[in-house]
Amino acid sequence: MACFVPFDGRNLDICFFIFRPTVVLIEELVDALKHFSLCTESLGCVQSSIFRSIHGNLVIWYGAWMKISSTENNKDLLTSAVLPLLANLSSKAILIEHNFFDPYAGESREGSSVARFCTGDIIFMNIAVPSAGDLNDLSYANLALFRDGFLKMEGALSGVCLKCCHNNIPRVSCLYVWKSLQCCYSWILNTDFRKTVLPYLDRFKLNLKYDVFRVVFVSTEASLSCQNVVSSAHMLANEGETTKDEQQVMQN
Repeated sequence: MACFVPFDGRNLDICFFIFRPTVVLIEELVDALKHFSLCTESLGCVQSSIFRSIHGNLVIWYGAWMKISSTENNKDLLTSAVLPLLANLSSKAILIEHNFFDPYAGESREGSSVARFCTGDIIFMNIAVPSAGDLNDLSYANLALFRDGFLKMEGALSGVCLKCCHNNIPRVSCLYVWKSLQCCYSWILNTDFRKTVLPYLDRFKLNLKYDVFRVVFVSTEASLSCQNVVSSAHMLANEGETTKDEQQVMQN
């Protein structure tokens, strides 16, 4: 089963934890985050995923939680419960940022209301943090650029606009799921940010960052795999019992 980011925040609260690895083998951090994903399920996390930067040195953990309340207090309580679970990761990575984001718009070429992705898929993600302006103005500008650009992005399967306000500092983000890494690179190389994006956002005095990631883990796929293993074990056990019964019949 695929993981997804919804186009609105009516039913799910979503968050991103961004890590900078301090270990040589990034797989050690990824394995630790897989265990972390399992632990968050008891807190209400219904799906999670891990993105690994293809050229950079970042690993992102994405989690989606069943919405209990529309207040910010619920997100604060979740954060307080989740952060202690990351204590054993301190020797493997530095947690450089963590935020709950509100999805507020999206597009999909499949006609879906979510951005779906599976293990191995390519994710392009940007984040813009202004030194001026408010969240509403920045969100509208981000949406206008997203709407204008998505249909021109050949190879982009889906995309979603996200916003949040952390420590009274607004920030917006866009997450895109791509058909292939080649399509993503082609779009990046052919997009002139200085002419098409930066002038439109110049009044916000943005610190704009972006990176390309590969999905290396999806919790729903892992759960399905475990279920298949258990089912296979049951089938083998049943076959063993059947063989014993057949041998008994033959002896009689």
